[in-house]
Amino acid sequence: MVKLRVEFLGGLDVVFNKQRTYDLDIPTNGDAFTIKDLLDYLVDKMIDNPKDVEVFIEDDTVRPGIITLINDADWELEGELEYEIEDGDVISFTSTLHGG
Repeated sequence: MVKLRVEFLGGLDVVFNKQRTYDLDIPTNGDAFTIKDLLDYLVDKMIDNPKDVEVFIEDDTVRPGIITLINDADWELEGELEYEIEDGDVISFTSTLHGG
């Protein structure tokens, strides 16, 4: 089990039931749990409308225009999809794309 906080900012909360912050306990069977695993979990378990997936995911990764932070550090510095999530991590997704 891995315990983490996930934040959806910059309007992404609309895709996730209009809730900005989730504290999650995700079963891992003792295996490493990566950001890629988290994205799969979010798509499978937390996005109700299949049409909303393309707002968040493109080509099996976070869509361009969404800043991804791991404990307030750019995910590019942490290994992106391969980063192994640890208990207490805070993963933030912030959309920089706004309608007008």
